Amino acid sequence: MAVATLTTKPVYKPLKKKPLPAGQPREWYVSHNRRLKAMRLAIALLDSGVYHPATADNRKIHATAERVGVHPPSDTTCRMVRALIRYGR
Repeated sequence: MAVATLTTKPVYKPLKKKPLPAGQPREWYVSHNRRLKAMRLAIALLDSGVYHPATADNRKIHATAERVGVHPPSDTTCRMVRALIRYGR
């Protein structure tokens, strides 16, 4: 009879962060970071059981941002989060 062991090590190795490319206009960096934040928040909401954009109101997204540890998102970022939940399947 085999006994299953429980490990606390992550199953995957996190990717190393690479520096952003130099020479892009400021708007590119702003939109890039906004997309990254929206993805982080959408993943956190999906992990917490929010699967429909109608249930992801701004209040819930702001609470998730606080729980995850990112700065409060703007209204534009909240719309992006809902779009990722809606179309990101």
